[in-house]
Amino acid sequence: MITIASVGDLILDEPDPAGFLAPAAPLLRAADVAIGHVEVPHTTATTEASTDVPAPPADPAALPAIAEAGFDVVTLAGNHIADLGPVGVLDTVAHSQAAGLATAGAGADLTQARTPAVVERGGLRIGVLSYNCVGPRESWATSRKPGCAYVHVLSHYELDVAAPGSPPKIYTFADPDSLDAMAADIEELRARTDVVLVSLHKGVGHTPAAVAMYEKPVARAAIDAGADAVFGHHAHIMRGIEVHRGRPIFHGLGNFATVTRALTPGEGADSPERAAWAQRRKELYGFAPDPAMPYYPFHPESRNTVVAICRFDADGLVEAGFAPCWIDDAGRPVPLPEGPENARVADYVEQITRTAGLNGEFVRRGAEVLITGAGPTKEFA
Repeated sequence: MITIASVGDLILDEPDPAGFLAPAAPLLRAADVAIGHVEVPHTTATTEASTDVPAPPADPAALPAIAEAGFDVVTLAGNHIADLGPVGVLDTVAHSQAAGLATAGAGADLTQARTPAVVERGGLRIGVLSYNCVGPRESWATSRKPGCAYVHVLSHYELDVAAPGSPPKIYTFADPDSLDAMAADIEELRARTDVVLVSLHKGVGHTPAAVAMYEKPVARAAIDAGADAVFGHHAHIMRGIEVHRGRPIFHGLGNFATVTRALTPGEGADSPERAAWAQRRKELYGFAPDPAMPYYPFHPESRNTVVAICRFDADGLVEAGFAPCWIDDAGRPVPLPEGPENARVADYVEQITRTAGLNGEFVRRGAEVLITGAGPTKEFA
């Protein structure tokens, strides 16, 4: 039996990147495969090329620390991967691979971006695909442009009451051609690997519990096409968990090691765009960074996080669950031993799952929490 561990966003934009991962490293190294999402470009380029709020680049020297902490695969399909233009995309892929990390989700063109990472452990071939569901278009790869693999999600705003100027209802849904392309990738990977894992960069940022309209259909489409598990990230705060056809969908794994001063007013908001977003974030989401943690400019609830855990044998998924963690005052994700703090984070996951109307049910086993209903099934045999 093999164990696969997966976490949410990684941003290591502070000195001593290895130190931020040190508390979680034993758990990650104990897994046969550990997967994380690299959120920002790792490059020495400095020219920003984003129409979104650009993320400053991280030092490529941080990537070996990710590998040394136990990560084997990094997913790269996200809204910031092209913030430093084509060179930032290519540098991030190259530096990740030079550090010994397999990559998925970005490349020199769309074919490369849709190419899965494939690793072998315990006689099983594990494939990982990665897609950006949140834009911007500038991040998307094309046949001749570096960027990321993507699912095109559209938004429609409908005024459902006879009162112009009232808040609209927001409808979000995936373009069918995008879903078909993702499904084709999964089906092709399913035919040549034993385990298929799909990473989706999706969700509404900095908002507790919310799962947008498009998220469940896209994640379920991945399972329907043959994925064994879906791992979400992007919102910088956790989302709940559901089970579809016996397979776990982690709608948002939240932050993991995410340290940066880029959005901290007075600290690192070093461009007018980032400074303006830091102010608007407070207006939209109702929080300001904790002054005692200037390197962690995120929602206070986002310090609840987990390591998703899935175990497989030759017959497929055996069990799925998570290890509760807490982001400490130094910005480090710390796995929690069995006890009150572990239970508090587990309760948080259950609460946001219920609030979002998801069907995940849980049972505790020592320091882990298992997802009931996620496990052996003959559907994809």
